Amino acid sequence: MSEQRLCLLSVHAHPDDEASKGAPTVARYRDEGVRTVLVCCTGGEAGDILNPAMDRPEVRDHIAEVRREELRQAADHIGYDEVVMLGYRDSGMPGTPHNDHPDCFARAHYDEAVGRLVAVIRRERPQVILTYGDDHRGYPHPDHIRVHDISIDAFDAAADPERYSWAGPPREPAKLYYNVWSSKRFERMHNKFIELGMESPFQERFERFRRRPNQDHRITTSVIIAEYAHVRRKALLAHATQVDPTSVFWFGLPEDADREIYVEEDYVLARSRVQTAFPEDDLFAGVR
Repeated sequence: MSEQRLCLLSVHAHPDDEASKGAPTVARYRDEGVRTVLVCCTGGEAGDILNPAMDRPEVRDHIAEVRREELRQAADHIGYDEVVMLGYRDSGMPGTPHNDHPDCFARAHYDEAVGRLVAVIRRERPQVILTYGDDHRGYPHPDHIRVHDISIDAFDAAADPERYSWAGPPREPAKLYYNVWSSKRFERMHNKFIELGMESPFQERFERFRRRPNQDHRITTSVIIAEYAHVRRKALLAHATQVDPTSVFWFGLPEDADREIYVEEDYVLARSRVQTAFPEDDLFAGVR
């Protein structure tokens, strides 16, 4: 292993994304002594209040502050050592008035946004970066698309001394991964609902996955997280404005059943400066 401490950096669009994507993976590596850093690109100002119990004037009028506190609590549950806000406003879903706000992430100067992320990479010196994939057909949120784009460019730019000289000494991250929700994961959840005699909230989604091509063939890496599955639940519940605790989608299965089927999280290795062999079971394969 390198003498430098291992570091894992996750790039997300909004508060709550860090809870629904890769939370158990991050918790596992934090337990192994890896430094864990979260970059949240926006404050989530455009997010709807999806939990009826939180739909109150004092919450709506201070939604940015509320979501920032929810993020802090969720990050504590997951075990992030550092949370970095990239400083942009939530762009909202496509076609909404939020898209036109001058401070929104989707309208931000692209080179500036890449530079901000490069500065974080050079300061934190991660070997591994987690970000969003290049297939946005399932969820074409402008901020998720922008996260993907700046992550790819920052991965390269952070190593180039000619770019963003103000952002610190160059640093070469070793690997960049895309988060993936595989169809097999949805299938396991769907089948467990049926096995327990419950109505599955994944029926329509399951049928849709069977009708169109999925991304399963691109998966390179599956990280075992069975002992950390509960972390996702705690982190999601911390986002009280965004996650209804009665949601069947998130919490319909008993915890023991959820832990039984939620045993791994899948990733696509999109960029690598080290040699590795597939399939991987460790994001740091080839690094340590």
